[in-house]
Amino acid sequence: MEIKIERMDHLGNGIGYLDGKITFVPKTVPGDIVEIKITKEKSHFLRGKVQRIITPSENRVEAFCPFYTNCGGCLLQNLSYADSLTYKKDKVEDLLSKVKDDLTYEMVANPKCQNYRNKITLKVKNGQIGYYAVASNDLVKITSCAITNPQINAVLPELSKLNIKDGEIVIRTNQKKECLIIINSKEKIRWEPLLDISTLKGIIINDALVWGQDYLTEKINDLTFKINYRSFFQVNPFVAALLFQKVTASVKPNSQVLDLYSGVGTLALSVSGKAKAVLGIEIVSNAVTNALENAKLNKINNVTFKTGPVEQLIKNIPACYDTWIVDPPRRGLDEITYQAILTHHPHQIIYVSCDPQTLKRDLNLLKESYDFSQITLFDMFSYTYHVECLCILTLK
Repeated sequence: MEIKIERMDHLGNGIGYLDGKITFVPKTVPGDIVEIKITKEKSHFLRGKVQRIITPSENRVEAFCPFYTNCGGCLLQNLSYADSLTYKKDKVEDLLSKVKDDLTYEMVANPKCQNYRNKITLKVKNGQIGYYAVASNDLVKITSCAITNPQINAVLPELSKLNIKDGEIVIRTNQKKECLIIINSKEKIRWEPLLDISTLKGIIINDALVWGQDYLTEKINDLTFKINYRSFFQVNPFVAALLFQKVTASVKPNSQVLDLYSGVGTLALSVSGKAKAVLGIEIVSNAVTNALENAKLNKINNVTFKTGPVEQLIKNIPACYDTWIVDPPRRGLDEITYQAILTHHPHQIIYVSCDPQTLKRDLNLLKESYDFSQITLFDMFSYTYHVECLCILTLK
């Protein structure tokens, strides 16, 4: 079945039309003419898989990863890096123009668009280790990952020594080339062969530390962060450094800052040099423990942290905080937090978003009370359709 790809959706899929019905085709770019096999048929859309490229688009490039054809990650490797940035900017502008039509957009590129990830999650099925294929649970065996840190790629061949049949393996690393290996499996694991890895710092199996330590340290800008294996940390330290700098520059001197979803304290500690005081709120207790340790580690004494759900603790927050930093999970702000904003009316909101769709929803809710004029996009997740956004909102 032949189809011409006319545009791309917000998930990185090509879009064409068969008999007038919208058809989504992963790993295609506008201008491609391809032969596809229909893999899903619904009343209002079709989904297809490329069988053969009949005429490639002039914008198509050769993917740099040998596993790209089958692997479910990095859908945008068939675009040049510059075109992938344009795609992301256009996507966010398309979404947010419906909120406010005079927004300006700045794109911050990844200074290291390959080999940047400091964490990967691998699936293990029937003794094979890899990633899932696009829109399926079919495993694609890999021996390397082109967007991940070289240290992680050096560890990958060692994983076969575990002889796991089914489960999940997470590898985390830092810029010092140290690594943690986190294994989840119902099988009995003989982990001792992994000790041949000279850079290994710890092994965690089913949430239990079996060897070494359960954390890494990472330096971003002038700060050092201790990161528990369960704690969230940006997967791209290079772009994270640029994001932290931009957030810090946005904070006014002597502000009282409330940092919601504060993690291991990256943003709270980054802005502490300009702020009078900072309070961070985070639900993950290990992350809060790290945040408190990180404050001591960096000799910062004007930052405190509380453990618990934002939507509960926000109810008792005093009105002294004039600047709120919000960096929520993909679901965005919950109703209680949104109502707390309307009650406290902080002078400034620094909104960091990993999902433009929920950012659109939240900005629509906030625009009656807040002005905002620019969206800064950070290419935190190069060659994927994901993009990190920063918006500064000021009380009207």
